[in-house]
Amino acid sequence: MRNGTSAIVALTFTASLVTAPAAAASTPQCDSKPVRTALKALEGIGASGISVTVKSPHCGVWNGGIGLADLKTGRKVVGNEHSRLASNTKTWVATVVLQLVGEGKIKLDDTVDDYLPGLIRTEHYDGRNITVRQLLQHTSGLPDYLDAWDDLEAHRWEHMEPLETVRQALTLPPPDDANSSDFSYSNTNYNLAGMIVTEVTGRGIGTEIEQRIIKPLGLRATYWPGDRTTLPKPDLRGYVDRDGTLLDRTEWNTSGAGASGALISNGADTTTFWSALMAGKLLAPPQLAEMKRTVPDISAGERYGLGVERYETSPGFVTWGHSGHMESGHKLRNAVTDDGKRAVTLLIGSESFDSDKVDAIMGNLIRDLR
Repeated sequence: MRNGTSAIVALTFTASLVTAPAAAASTPQCDSKPVRTALKALEGIGASGISVTVKSPHCGVWNGGIGLADLKTGRKVVGNEHSRLASNTKTWVATVVLQLVGEGKIKLDDTVDDYLPGLIRTEHYDGRNITVRQLLQHTSGLPDYLDAWDDLEAHRWEHMEPLETVRQALTLPPPDDANSSDFSYSNTNYNLAGMIVTEVTGRGIGTEIEQRIIKPLGLRATYWPGDRTTLPKPDLRGYVDRDGTLLDRTEWNTSGAGASGALISNGADTTTFWSALMAGKLLAPPQLAEMKRTVPDISAGERYGLGVERYETSPGFVTWGHSGHMESGHKLRNAVTDDGKRAVTLLIGSESFDSDKVDAIMGNLIRDLR
């Protein structure tokens, strides 16, 4: 889900900012300097290519790119590439669940057993003691099904149902840091949440995301892949580091990721979703407030709500987002202000880069946007 390590990859700066038309003296002007400063800094993080989307009140939405979308062909990143959202998918899923909460179809403090009776009954785990809230907040104490796989690439082309991943997780011992109140990140939680949505609505989580988020927001680059292993064109190729060599792993069957990480989108659509979410266009105030109730995520030095990460890069300045990391090599970093008026989305084509540097660059950029 989280941070990668550093790798040296040559970068080409392909983006140029367009200066906004001159306006009356009393009208706030678009200041592109923070974006240009951030883009220059991102050249040095060690990623193969980065699709960048920035939203600010006076400059609007800008898309651009750094480096190469495809190392083999030399195709440059321009900012409209499709990529895997990985764990950023969890926020979209949590939004659907909270919409159903608002409709009275799901209760956050109901148990998993209320919706999926008898599914979780083992020596270590009992669905009668795990709530929907705990799933969304990663305080269920359930292990991550990925820990049952010694070799992720061995499953690269497999179709897998969410139920299979849950059953795999239940064979594992409890995580060392997990109890009824502590945060312990687990993809199993969200595959279970997706199964609950299906049980309640009669439709898959991908269909619910399409009907409740994609269509209402007019998103044209976002879709649920199912068993499709390729990305739509133009694509941001994904690279993994194997003994200092970058290998293309873009094609992958992510059906097993399901509600924990299967979505595909681009920077513009992802920014539109997050801006609408924080602006209160997707959730009623009580549900948005529940989403923003956080617990400590000690391992990442952050706080986690219901499908959202809370960042405070400088005292009193809070933003929201959700990082993502897919086995294909794709990574995602984003940050959005409380009102949804400022946003930064980075789709990154390689798993290895200077993550701390990226966090600092993003924190400075979103703070300085006007």
